[in-house]
Amino acid sequence: MRGKGQKIPGAWSTGLRIGGQLDRYVGELFIGSYAVAILLIVGIFLIVDMTANLDRYMHTGEVGAPPSGWLVVRLYLLQIPFIFLQVAPFVTLVGGLFTVSKLMANREVVAALGAGVSARRVLLPVFLCAGLLGVGMFGLRELATESIGERRDSLVDRLVERRDSPVYENIWVKDTRGNPIRIAEYYPSVGGSNPRIHGFAATLNQETDWVKVTARNATFVNGIWELEEGYRFSIEKDSGQGTEEVTTLETGLTPRDIRTAWKAREAPTDLSFKELQELSQRDPDNLQWHTLLQVNLAFPFAHIVLLLVALPFLLRYERSKGPAGAGIGFILCIFYFALDFICRSLGLHGELGPMIAGWLPILLFGSLGVVVFSSSRT
Repeated sequence: MRGKGQKIPGAWSTGLRIGGQLDRYVGELFIGSYAVAILLIVGIFLIVDMTANLDRYMHTGEVGAPPSGWLVVRLYLLQIPFIFLQVAPFVTLVGGLFTVSKLMANREVVAALGAGVSARRVLLPVFLCAGLLGVGMFGLRELATESIGERRDSLVDRLVERRDSPVYENIWVKDTRGNPIRIAEYYPSVGGSNPRIHGFAATLNQETDWVKVTARNATFVNGIWELEEGYRFSIEKDSGQGTEEVTTLETGLTPRDIRTAWKAREAPTDLSFKELQELSQRDPDNLQWHTLLQVNLAFPFAHIVLLLVALPFLLRYERSKGPAGAGIGFILCIFYFALDFICRSLGLHGELGPMIAGWLPILLFGSLGVVVFSSSRT
């Protein structure tokens, strides 16, 4: 198990070449354990979600017939990546616990210690994999939100509301210039049709004057909103003066902005990092978007922090203390999730600053994990 070069007992580096036989063995062991953890954790949460929502999806509705079972299957196939993202750090934790348990059961950590390799160096591949998984989960959130998020939400609307295409109601949104716009009903593009708004009202800053534009309907065609029964009038003048009819409106509002505003109201935690950046730029005084931005940035580090907190308690060489140590580490990780939930909720309600709400759990438990891991027997 020794590589070329001198050993440095008790340190992360002991002269072993990174990517050598030991690292490949531990890495393969972690990958196998991680795959089992995915099936276990995601499967449990999928069953919980189905138990809570399946009756709502399969109700007969006004037509007296339940929806096609294939629609429900398609929905849950699209839902799996989002469920996985919610529990990804916990999956990494369970995969790490399974890996260390196998190493301890086969006395392989003891053998490594006897060869002059510290326990921390043995577990280095686990932490490297956790870091890669954290970055990968960040990318997966962006990809899933952009590629399949709208299809998943459309299927939920179709199953719950029993309509062929979704309708977003009573939406407040700001365009790229920060102008507030109210939308009574929004009908997204379906089957090649143009996105359409019913009940449009925008307050626009025209540099020298504030004007209001209203329309019964608005259709998005080639980057321009074509208005039906559209009128524009000055807010600063009397309501009966300066009113003119308008048929088109060029504004920084796109159908994507409307959907983002709907998501921000209905499911803000499903927003991607890119969407949160856009919202924070258009509404810089809204602390909710800044808090969620910090939460998304801190999210990848949870994979490593949970391993730092839990694994040292499993590295007990007395057989009677192993299970108890694993239980202690697991409970500490539950406290981490509880603190993360509390800080996030307080941040979204403006009780904590965005930086504190996003990073306090990581810094607190990360520091605890470093102390515990560095003091473990090596």
